[in-house]
Amino acid sequence: MRPQAFRTLVLLAGILCSSVACPQASPAQSPETAESHLGKGYDALRQDRYQIAEEEFRAALALDASLVLRAQFPLAVALFEQHKSAEARREFEAVRKATGDHPNVSYYLGRLDVEKGDFAGAIRNFSTAMTKPPFPDTAYYLGFAYFKQGNLANAEKWLKEAQQANPRDSRIPYQLGFVYRKQGREEESQKAMALSADLHRLDNSEAQLRTECGEKLEKGTREEAHVVCDTLYHNDDADRLTALGMIYAQHGDLEASLKPFLRAAELSPHSPQVQYNLALTYFQLNRLQEARPPLETALKRWPDLFPLNALYGAVLMKIGEEDRAYDALMHAHQLNPQDTSTPETLYLLGLKLAEKDDAAKKYSSALRYLTDAAKLRPQEPEPHTKMADLYSKLGEAAKAAAEGREAVRLSHER
Repeated sequence: MRPQAFRTLVLLAGILCSSVACPQASPAQSPETAESHLGKGYDALRQDRYQIAEEEFRAALALDASLVLRAQFPLAVALFEQHKSAEARREFEAVRKATGDHPNVSYYLGRLDVEKGDFAGAIRNFSTAMTKPPFPDTAYYLGFAYFKQGNLANAEKWLKEAQQANPRDSRIPYQLGFVYRKQGREEESQKAMALSADLHRLDNSEAQLRTECGEKLEKGTREEAHVVCDTLYHNDDADRLTALGMIYAQHGDLEASLKPFLRAAELSPHSPQVQYNLALTYFQLNRLQEARPPLETALKRWPDLFPLNALYGAVLMKIGEEDRAYDALMHAHQLNPQDTSTPETLYLLGLKLAEKDDAAKKYSSALRYLTDAAKLRPQEPEPHTKMADLYSKLGEAAKAAAEGREAVRLSHER
């Protein structure tokens, strides 16, 4: 089972255009930067394209070797997912050397220890990770390692803790069954194995219910659909709550999606997927002040995910914080230069902010926005016309004349 934080992010398509109409524009050619490689790398991770993710994170590190947690750590994860164990270990160890005993790093090193059969090393690493468990199955792997070492008491202790944290994971009672059998507790072993089988059947049953829920939302009344769909609400399972919220959202029942998304966010406060889904729902319901906190929470841990930055910029624009919105959208554009809607939004917002700063006689700031605008839409004369006027106000005649000529040239080419 993959760690939850790196499972595929179920992000609804069209961040800015999901709720507002966005014009399409041809993206300007952007130079390869560390930021753009980070964006491509995280997007590749999201799509389980680990070889591409590896290449992009290596490219980001080649341009900026200081990106330890932002690039080297996800590079190690991409290598881990490709079963390149020796390379993954080397990168995780380098991250540990630079940052100390980060729980995420200890978790992955423990996973590598398990693969290698080094259960003493796995116990050390998972014990370190358990100081602040990064993933729901951390305790499971610690219990598994103790079992493989023959320490049945600690195996039982940590597997029971794992069961409390993740009661619907069928692997946990299955492993507990082996622990009980080794301890001579055959009746408890059989009960644990039976529970594991029941959880497997429950998964299959819920898959059918999810299909029925979607069909009812598509063809029946909301009231009829909710009778079926609400049977999928599990108050203690963030994954299942997220799946239910997504079904509601995909069928346009945003109010109904809010309850499972809210509970999932309480259970998984560090999951970018969960926080994004909650924020997007608030955004689509025009509850903008409520959309903001989950995005800010997620961005503290995941600053280089394009969808989070793009949605955060859209929220800030709608609540009137245009300067901050511009910064968020510019970072989103740097992360994903191929996206077509963000540059267009940035261009129009940059012209507006430049006009505002011009009126306030903040000419240097206005020039920054206009310079960006000219890069975003190099075929447009307007930014150059406005820069010519600003340079004139600053008394820089040569620059004013050059921008004026460029504006004329572009006007004739249209």
